[in-house]
Amino acid sequence: MANTYTQLHVQFVFVVQNRMSLISLSWRDELYKYITGIVQKNDHKMLAIGGVRDHVHLFVGMRPTQSISELMKDVKGSSSKWINQNRLVAGKFSWQEGFGAFSYRQKDVPTIVSYILNQEAHHAKKSFKEEYMGLLEEFGVEHDDKYVFKAVF
Repeated sequence: MANTYTQLHVQFVFVVQNRMSLISLSWRDELYKYITGIVQKNDHKMLAIGGVRDHVHLFVGMRPTQSISELMKDVKGSSSKWINQNRLVAGKFSWQEGFGAFSYRQKDVPTIVSYILNQEAHHAKKSFKEEYMGLLEEFGVEHDDKYVFKAVF
């Protein structure tokens, strides 16, 4: 696309179905590499990936060649298929429906990268629900609490 200039930095947040703590330390890095490959295959740049046992954050430099929804469909669909094909969890793995996507300015990139890479320490102080609701409020995203994420069983 000649004469198309963009600077799109998007943080994505998505969770394991029912917020179950299924992402094991024993295969988490391989999952992150796999997801990074999906992002790169779609011609975007992975700036950071991190999370804990029940959710993942991606920070992506997006190209304007694909919609956010299309990228997330590919990331979540392909990665859940990879987890299931490699039998990394007992039963069937799936990501919960939906995701959060939040955009940032260039000057915010180092702060967001650090935040994502330090998710373990961050969640020692703040729950996922507090974190996610805080993002929705910070970005002024209208929402109905009962539809944000399904409750943990």
